[in-house]
Amino acid sequence: MIKQRVLISEVYEGLYDGPHATPPTSDKGAVFLGISNITKNGHIDFSNIKYISEEDLPKWTKRVTPRAGDIVFSYEATLNLYAIIPESFWGCLGRRMALIRPDESKALGKYLYYYFFSDEWRATIAENTITGATVDRIPIAKFPEFPISLPSLEIQKRIVDILSAYDYLIENNQKQIKLLEEAAQRLYKEWFVDLRFPGHEDMQIVDGVPEGWKIVSLDDVISKITTGLNPRKNFVLGKGNNFYVTIKNMGDNNIYLDDKCDKIDNEALEKINKRSDLRTGDILFSGIGTMGRVYLISIPTNNWNVSESVFTMRANERITNEYLYMVLLSDDMKSYCDQNAHGVAQRGIRMADLRAYKLLLPDDNILKKYTYISKPLIQKVQALQKQCKELTEARDRLLPKLMSGEIEL
Repeated sequence: MIKQRVLISEVYEGLYDGPHATPPTSDKGAVFLGISNITKNGHIDFSNIKYISEEDLPKWTKRVTPRAGDIVFSYEATLNLYAIIPESFWGCLGRRMALIRPDESKALGKYLYYYFFSDEWRATIAENTITGATVDRIPIAKFPEFPISLPSLEIQKRIVDILSAYDYLIENNQKQIKLLEEAAQRLYKEWFVDLRFPGHEDMQIVDGVPEGWKIVSLDDVISKITTGLNPRKNFVLGKGNNFYVTIKNMGDNNIYLDDKCDKIDNEALEKINKRSDLRTGDILFSGIGTMGRVYLISIPTNNWNVSESVFTMRANERITNEYLYMVLLSDDMKSYCDQNAHGVAQRGIRMADLRAYKLLLPDDNILKKYTYISKPLIQKVQALQKQCKELTEARDRLLPKLMSGEIEL
């Protein structure tokens, strides 16, 4: 594959950085796109977006108004985060964020986006990284001089078509996951919040509870609840091959374990596992900082453990894993955690308060019916999440081979 070496400034219409301050937040309005909203696999996460008011937006878009097709990236603190601004995006860049507006007549924007994940580009970033006392950064003033390898537009399109096919499947799976999750949550709300469960018309309600149902504490329906340990106090992170799962590995109520995940050695795992004893079917619940992320374990856990910020729970015979999972995902649980959180710099829920949480326990007949319907939905979500992971890994293995020309096109 014939490629020419050019400066990146030759293939974009403009380079713009975001504001160097943080605007006042709003309950609604335009998106304030920060580093935390860009995933390391190249997408914008809209699940935890901050907003600024429509009135404030002009002030924060004086440098640039992001538009569809722009490539946004981080240049300070957490480097090598990239995403493409989607259609109908309305908002501004956050601090430590910048974007380029590709010149499609010279380089396809989607090609540049994929190129930013190549080993060659990552090496360029590493060579130009300035290590600071608190954070690392790349100098925006020098960014236009960074070199890139550019094949013909025809080859760029072939590369984009191949990699985009994987992204299309991943995106389609994610849409299905969202629909399935919403279906399970709607069913839970309909049956156990609105109390419109099968046979509700003939059921007598006593003190707000259907006959035969009970209000119980979380402690009544679990056989185990504990938190992990912090190896930083006793062990060296990064040594060994055992995953050490923290809240950052629990995005979107999924689990993300990869080569960048913290690792501990067998000695540390043995000492920690005596406390956690994780099994398939257990539930992880984030309790400090970002509260309320939930993961129903569906994969073998013999080589990983959780941090002290993550609770592990095991349902007892009075409840099913699926019902407990939905209880922990509920809006009521989120509200309870917010109301009972402690701490100033980093808020969290205490184990005693979590044990005391009150939930509705239906009779066995309704519990079995709900589990019968919800279990396939949750299992399908987990299967699609696994497929997304495999597709992402396959794309990431293919990308450097396409970019380097190892695979001829």
